[in-house]
Amino acid sequence: MTSEIVAAAPVPVPGRAERVRRIAEQLASLRGPLIPILHAVQEELGYVDQSDVPVIANVLNLAVAEVHGVVTFYKDFRRTAAGRTTVSICQAEACRSVGAVALAGHARRIIGCGFGETTSDGRITLEEIFCFGNCALGPAVQVSGKLYGRVTPTRLDALLGEVR
Repeated sequence: MTSEIVAAAPVPVPGRAERVRRIAEQLASLRGPLIPILHAVQEELGYVDQSDVPVIANVLNLAVAEVHGVVTFYKDFRRTAAGRTTVSICQAEACRSVGAVALAGHARRIIGCGFGETTSDGRITLEEIFCFGNCALGPAVQVSGKLYGRVTPTRLDALLGEVR
C-alpha cells in the first residue's frame, strides 16, 4: 500500500484548551509535573497539540519555550494525531543485528510513509522505537499496542493485512 503523505492542518477540538487546563491544574502539585501533565494530555487527547503548550506553560508558570522544548525533545510525545493503527519497529542495536533495518525498509515501502509519519488516509502511523525490552526475540514490532517478536517482512505483511 502506498499513500501520499500530507501534513494535516490542525483541526481545533472544541473545549481542548479547557481540558488541557484541567489536566494541568490537577497534576500541577506533583513534584516535576511537566512530563506527567504532557503524558496525561496525550493519553486523554491523543497527542500534545501546539496550542496546548501555552496553556500548560501558564498553569505551571513556565516559559512557553520550556514546555515546547520538552515536547519536541522527547520522542514519546506525539505532536499530531496518530493513525488508527500505530506500527512501531524497534531500531535498537539488538533488533538491528537481527534484521530490523531491512524490516523497517520493508515497512516503509508497504505502508507508504516513513518513521514519524502517518499515511494520508489516516490508517497507519509508523514509528521507530529504541527498545521494547524484547531483545531476545528481535526484531520486535508493536502493532496497535500488541508486541510481536521475530518479525520478518512476511510476518509484518500478515500483521498488517487487515489494517491496509
